[in-house]
Amino acid sequence: MKQTILVTGATGFLGSHLVKRLVAEGYQVIILKRSFSNTWRINDVLPNLAAYDLDRCNIEQPFQDFDQINTIIHTATVYGRDRESVSQIFEANTLFPLRLLELGIEFATDSFFNTDTFFNKGNVPYKSLPNYSLSKRQFQEWGKQLALTGKIKFINIRLEHIFGPFDSSHKFITYLIKQLLNNVPQLELTEAIQKRDFIYVDDVVSAYILLLNNSDKIMSDYEEYELGTGQAISLKDFIETAKAVANTQTELKFGALPLRKSEIMFSQANTQVLREIGWYPAKSLKDGLIQTIEEEKALNQ
Repeated sequence: MKQTILVTGATGFLGSHLVKRLVAEGYQVIILKRSFSNTWRINDVLPNLAAYDLDRCNIEQPFQDFDQINTIIHTATVYGRDRESVSQIFEANTLFPLRLLELGIEFATDSFFNTDTFFNKGNVPYKSLPNYSLSKRQFQEWGKQLALTGKIKFINIRLEHIFGPFDSSHKFITYLIKQLLNNVPQLELTEAIQKRDFIYVDDVVSAYILLLNNSDKIMSDYEEYELGTGQAISLKDFIETAKAVANTQTELKFGALPLRKSEIMFSQANTQVLREIGWYPAKSLKDGLIQTIEEEKALNQ
């Protein structure tokens, strides 16, 4: 019998893709959301989910209703781009998942999967989103601390630059694709020389599924995985590839905008451990962009 999985952030970008895959694989999936959450990304599978509205029930309710929740997968996050206060960011990224982690321990959940960020690979919080970065780092440290109790496995997945269909319009890649598809005359950009490890969302989901299926073989109570393709390319190369796929005449004006002083200039995942258990990215950058752009076209029809 398939396990019962509780997912946060299910109405968001990564969470929605993950939930659909879990349902397709036969897992019992519980999601936490708000009564006013926009469920457009998961409407096709919503009848197959056990959905709890956190503004209408206690966070303990799903743990009380199910015999056992085997795994918690935490993908929900607040970046602070919508003028959220420091306390709101702390609540969403540190306090909320910490409470879930405590409940997981209390109700004998086997493992907690935390979606972390490449922003925190260094020792200094990312200066462009300092409150977000700090709140994510704080929860990761609490996860490591509570894993020492030996009562739950804490699996920290440090995610590189994810992209794919149905991402937020606030994200740069979504903005870029929309501008290209609208065939704007020109697009002002930085030099775009920073290098990122761009990974397609389906490949991210397949890594989560593989780790989930092999969680009983993870011997340590705290494990960390870097999740990307293992290859970094310049943002300029990414943008030029997107333009070629979109087949647009938009002029790309590289260097028209200054780089942020706090910009991370290089990030690339070390995927050796994931590869050792059989995970490899299946989508090339071009194929991922083709899929993303086709889905964006379909949404606008």
